[in-house]
Amino acid sequence: MFHGCYRDPEPTAGAWHDGIHRTDDVIKSSDYRIGPFEVESALIEHPAVLECAVAGVPDPDRGAVVKATVVLAKGDAPGPDLATELPKTISGKIRRVEIREKGAE
Repeated sequence: MFHGCYRDPEPTAGAWHDGIHRTDDVIKSSDYRIGPFEVESALIEHPAVLECAVAGVPDPDRGAVVKATVVLAKGDAPGPDLATELPKTISGKIRRVEIREKGAE
């Protein structure tokens, strides 16, 4: 069984809630379990979407709501609210945890 991160208690504390280890990307909103991959797959079908990432952000009534961050394809004009880049790791993996944190602000 998992007891914690070796010699690093801070990530361990953030991963446990009410005695349950939670680190998956599944969004629980109004008792629905929403997989970000399915939402991203639907968004990426739009010709104006080059890249996207979906994460849950805290909501006082629903627990979490879905937030999509979208990068438009070349040639599509973004509005001021859409001009952005997705946060990524050095290897290029999208950092959903950072999107969740920004959505909570």
